[in-house]
Amino acid sequence: MKRPFGKKSDESKATKSDEIIPQERSLVDVDYNRKRLFKKGINLMADEKLEEAVDVFELALRIDPNNVETLMKLGYARFHLEDYAEALRVYDKILDIDVTNPEAWNLKGLVHYEQKNYSKALDSVNKAIESDPTYAMAWYNQACFLSLLNQVPESLESLKRSIEIDVKNARRSIRDKDFVNVKIEEGFKRIQEVVVLESIKQGYHTLGAIVWTTFLDRVDAESSLRKLLEKGLIIQNEKREGLSKIPIYDLAENIAEKLGKEKKGLFGITKKTLPKPVKNLKELSQAIQSVKEAIEEENVEKVIDVFDVFIDPTKSGEQMIESFFDEHREIRLWKIRLKDRGVDYLIDNKEKMLVLFGNIEGTVTKKLRSQIS
Repeated sequence: MKRPFGKKSDESKATKSDEIIPQERSLVDVDYNRKRLFKKGINLMADEKLEEAVDVFELALRIDPNNVETLMKLGYARFHLEDYAEALRVYDKILDIDVTNPEAWNLKGLVHYEQKNYSKALDSVNKAIESDPTYAMAWYNQACFLSLLNQVPESLESLKRSIEIDVKNARRSIRDKDFVNVKIEEGFKRIQEVVVLESIKQGYHTLGAIVWTTFLDRVDAESSLRKLLEKGLIIQNEKREGLSKIPIYDLAENIAEKLGKEKKGLFGITKKTLPKPVKNLKELSQAIQSVKEAIEEENVEKVIDVFDVFIDPTKSGEQMIESFFDEHREIRLWKIRLKDRGVDYLIDNKEKMLVLFGNIEGTVTKKLRSQIS
């Protein structure tokens, strides 16, 4: 089961000062104190000081009792302190403010899961999916809860859906004990094949490397490799190692062109080779400039319109899927949430959006230069 919090936060560390912002500065930005307390709470969570984080988030809520961002983090902290009653109270308050908040429904489901109330957990995560049908982790958790309720065919369907949205969920499911009722099913064996195929795509070509990266048992990995060979999705060659030869596996040529290969470079760093042909790079570059300008202007309607260029397969959608699959999925999610939440969501995610399009732009620019030269 994917827990909502458990690793260190990626946010930078806050200063240790507990100084209260002077009244004259708080008048300039009425939300300044809440933002400061919120960041302090995040840093305390990152340092695993959950009780202190709860106190700080409660102070922030005195300034704005209905701030969903702060309430969400307070719920995280309560959840990991195993104060489930209070965590549920917080998530219910969020849902009173926005009954369609998918993250709150999903997290409420996880609280019920920890309490081993799987039926209630399933009901909550169903509502998360109703609110956002593209929420991969909600589909994954739905699969877990259905498995625990011994609804095996339904669990497999939900797991497949979560993998269609985010392929990383395939690897995650391999060692998830919640799928003990599902792992003997033929459908789960096909998911194991997806995991092995993804490992080969990432540059792991021997049986030992595939077992190590996927967490599959050796027997299951060998079975998946045989099936992938039978389906023509991979090819097998040999390489000499000392006096013996060992089998190595690679994507079949047509599959490699479709998915794009990731090869291991110097020091083991993975390098991704964009699939060919890469079409309409100039049009894509122009769309990137347009969307960055719209984001900077905080023009929601214009951002949504330009997002269509990256999503629509008759425009640059096909190219995005081929060359920037993860980014394409992220843009689709942003479009849905912008329609639901408007300018506030754009402001909250502005920097993240600009970074993503900046990274795409860098790759496109390099490809353009290589074609021109």
